[in-house]
Amino acid sequence: MTTRVRAALLALALGGFAIGTTEFATMGLLPEIARDLGVSIPAAGHTITAYALGVVVGAPTLAALGARMDRRRLLVLLMAAFTVANVVSALAPTADWLVVARFVAGLPHGAYFGVGAVMGTAVVGPERRGRAVAAMMTGLTVACTVGVPLTAVVGGAVGWRWSFVGVGVVGLATMLAVRAWTPSLAPLPGASVATELRALRNRAMWVAFGAGAVGFGGMFAVYSYVKPLLTDVTGLPVAAVPVVLALYGVGMTAGTLLGGRLADRSVLGTVVGGMVATIVVLVLVALVGPYPVAAVLALVLLGVATQVLGLSLQTRLMDVTPAAPSLGAALCHSALNLGNAAGAFLGGLVIAAGWGYLAPAWVGAGLTALGLLVVLTVGRGAPPAAAGQPAGQPTDQPTDQPTDQPRAEEPVAV
Repeated sequence: MTTRVRAALLALALGGFAIGTTEFATMGLLPEIARDLGVSIPAAGHTITAYALGVVVGAPTLAALGARMDRRRLLVLLMAAFTVANVVSALAPTADWLVVARFVAGLPHGAYFGVGAVMGTAVVGPERRGRAVAAMMTGLTVACTVGVPLTAVVGGAVGWRWSFVGVGVVGLATMLAVRAWTPSLAPLPGASVATELRALRNRAMWVAFGAGAVGFGGMFAVYSYVKPLLTDVTGLPVAAVPVVLALYGVGMTAGTLLGGRLADRSVLGTVVGGMVATIVVLVLVALVGPYPVAAVLALVLLGVATQVLGLSLQTRLMDVTPAAPSLGAALCHSALNLGNAAGAFLGGLVIAAGWGYLAPAWVGAGLTALGLLVVLTVGRGAPPAAAGQPAGQPTDQPTDQPTDQPRAEEPVAV
């Protein structure tokens, strides 16, 4: 892999780091936000819901609207909108304004990952598309390991607003890196909003979407309540929670790297294996939750399993939407955020019913099992022809090479 290819993937991963940081940091800043804006913690939690809804709405919408735009230019514009929205979040005078700002910040999330996945595939070649997606997603997992704990420290020391300012700075750096280090990449010939929207009639795409939305909810059923699980059930001190979350992020990073390699061998096989592994680990969490060492190890394994699943789901959605791969990859993040909402809601229901903080793990195992059932019964068909082809050729690279030749070592002209 050449230096220029690595630089292009690094630029995409930097955006993933910014997005991952802002997505999960709010969960650790709720007390500070609520106190500063004079609202309850549940009311401040509406900012998390608003961001997730922004992802669900923005992923397919912006991917479709940008169908005819050069992929590099679209990535820069998406990150510009993300950067501005995070700075506006830092300046929000009231909770209502913050909710609006977080919704807008969520809009570019899925589209960035979708278009970035197509860019990464074009840079390294379709035969390594899994590793291209993994390289970008590594930025998100590193955010959970480094970015989220750092924003918690910054928020506690100088105020939550500076955490969003920091995310804005990373967003600006991403804009510059994408512009400098990634190639110009034309969309598919004949691409248009109508072309992207026609992909929504794709049954295989909706099956993969539904499996992801249901199956990935299992992780969020546990992660949404991981702090009280660790303190009230496992018996760890509050000060140990950020350390455990950082270890969870390490597991996510390992899962991303592993998932990329497995997906390059068999995308659908990795989806099935990721779901099976997630079910097993969620059951393990429910069984060993009271035991500190085993509980922490189980959470790390949960990070590994769910990232293998998430990465393979995104690759699968790209494969089943060959005429609109950006839309397919973007829809993965809509599905995952629906899983976020479903898992957190159902996990909260069993806690409110008095079943304790281990009950969400059983709920999560059931959700993921339901997603696996969808895949095994109606989601095992082969993707359409040409699913592995990139969305287009970088316009500043030669385009007359055979498509079955490896492209990973080709220089990327910027």
